[in-house]
Amino acid sequence: MSEYQPPIADFAFALEHVVGYPDLAKLPGFEHADLDTVVELLEECGDFMAKVVAPTNRIGDTQGSRLLPDGTVETPAGFKDAYRQYVDAGWGSVPLPEEFGGGGFPRTVGLVIQELMTSANMAFSLCPLLTQGAIEALLHYGDDDLKARYLPKMVSGEWTGTMNLTEPQAGSDVGALTTRAVPNGDGTFAITGQKIFITYGDHDMADQLVHLVLARTPGAPEGTRGISCFIVPKFLVNDDGSLGERNGVETVSLEHKMGIHASPTCVLSYENATGYLIGEENKGMRIMFVMMNSARLGVGVQGLAVAERAYQQSLAYAQQRRQGRAIGATGQDSAIIEFPDVRRMLMTQKAYISALRYLMLLDASYVDRSTNDPDPAVRARAEEIVGILTPICKSFGTDLGNELTSLALQIHGGMGFIEETGAAQHVRDVRIAAIYEGTNGIQAADLVGRKLGVRSGASILEFLASMREVEADLAGAGEQFEVIAAELGRAFDVLTEATEWMLRTGTTDPNSVLAGSTPFLRMWGLCTGGWMLARAAVAAQATGDAELAATQLVLAKFYVQQLLPQSASLVGAATAGAQDLFALDADQLAGVLGKVNS
Repeated sequence: MSEYQPPIADFAFALEHVVGYPDLAKLPGFEHADLDTVVELLEECGDFMAKVVAPTNRIGDTQGSRLLPDGTVETPAGFKDAYRQYVDAGWGSVPLPEEFGGGGFPRTVGLVIQELMTSANMAFSLCPLLTQGAIEALLHYGDDDLKARYLPKMVSGEWTGTMNLTEPQAGSDVGALTTRAVPNGDGTFAITGQKIFITYGDHDMADQLVHLVLARTPGAPEGTRGISCFIVPKFLVNDDGSLGERNGVETVSLEHKMGIHASPTCVLSYENATGYLIGEENKGMRIMFVMMNSARLGVGVQGLAVAERAYQQSLAYAQQRRQGRAIGATGQDSAIIEFPDVRRMLMTQKAYISALRYLMLLDASYVDRSTNDPDPAVRARAEEIVGILTPICKSFGTDLGNELTSLALQIHGGMGFIEETGAAQHVRDVRIAAIYEGTNGIQAADLVGRKLGVRSGASILEFLASMREVEADLAGAGEQFEVIAAELGRAFDVLTEATEWMLRTGTTDPNSVLAGSTPFLRMWGLCTGGWMLARAAVAAQATGDAELAATQLVLAKFYVQQLLPQSASLVGAATAGAQDLFALDADQLAGVLGKVNS
């Protein structure tokens, strides 16, 4: 298994030349986070993740976390020490508010740190990811007392946070939850119920866990309109900030999962646990969506980050493994990297990873603009673009995480199927990312059901028009860019056709729009990826770095010629409607399968 090599040069190029970070650093509040400072910080962070966190990845998979007889959870060997060093170094606090002890850096920088940590160890990274989401929910909706009591130690990482949505009977239908919150008469609530799939719901890396729990107060409306959000700490907090008695929350069991074995996925039982209302009653879904929207971009990064780690390992294996003789080779055996199909798999990984990285950073940069730009109109437009890009980043990023880790395993051949190489762990670990924080089908439904209709479709059509501005840049960049311009132009035409069909059809036949939402989102992922690689190729020409320019040009050409054409093939599926999906009832489906199987 190869060691993880942080791609700091790739980040530096992306920040400076592709997503416009220097302009971002000029926004109010970010003046201290200039590009040179950020690159130096990322070099230190990459070194830390490679040396401290990455070595825990394999042992975390083989050992896993354990529920001990006393009801506490023990993480794998090395995790407590690595997390202590992570907290001491302050990496989790870098993109968080200075008011509560954070570094005040842009979210864009925090996203790079997250990729570095996730590539090093996805299971480890989940704890800080959930904590950051809880912090953001408190920043938006917590009162001054809750912020003062909880945020400083959550920002430092000394205390960690969780998100408690799912219940056994509810699944993704959060509105079906039954956990109760009964007023105690002193401003607190007694929380009773059971929650499942709680990531890092208990562990031994921090002294305190701060659970954000969805529950219903007496007489609350049915469905999602009647949900409130509460802080339920593992230990009650004394007035002086010290930890008091144990609260009424217990870990019932840990799930036995396909991957991310080191991340304890808990079933939690609340029995008259003391909870503190965040914001107003019945506004819990609004608060929880702050956490989820933050996490959705983060989960998209998980697909990218694990794909990067798997790519590095498959590249090293392809260079070392000798088998057969490539055309034109001399000697007995050639390294398998010399064979065209292995090169195809490696190039597919590299091109998609580059496209995803640019796309994730672009989304994060618009998050920063939506919060820090002094112009209200710019902030509002940036928020619209974040709304468009986030479901694409989450879904396209995690779908590619599955596909690219599978390609990395394929390059290993039979050895990839053997656990000791570590290639299979990447496939197993990343598989959950397309499922949690809203399945990718839910992301597609969000894109067509909510984001497509913003300003009657004008928002997404304006964004598509802004993407097409790259065509003029390509036309002026030289004849070597002509193929990129031609292929990208065709893809934009087809995407426009599909988008306009969705806008026309959504008002009269929403079921047909939903039926085509997943291939439609994939079209957007493929096209935005090609757009970002084209921008990168043009930008690289202006750097004066001939090797960089050649690499970016090849990646863009490979992508538009060999990967982007998939987009045009999806327009039929995106616009086919729902009729055939529902033409067979359940009995007919079973009958067809029965005939095949017989």
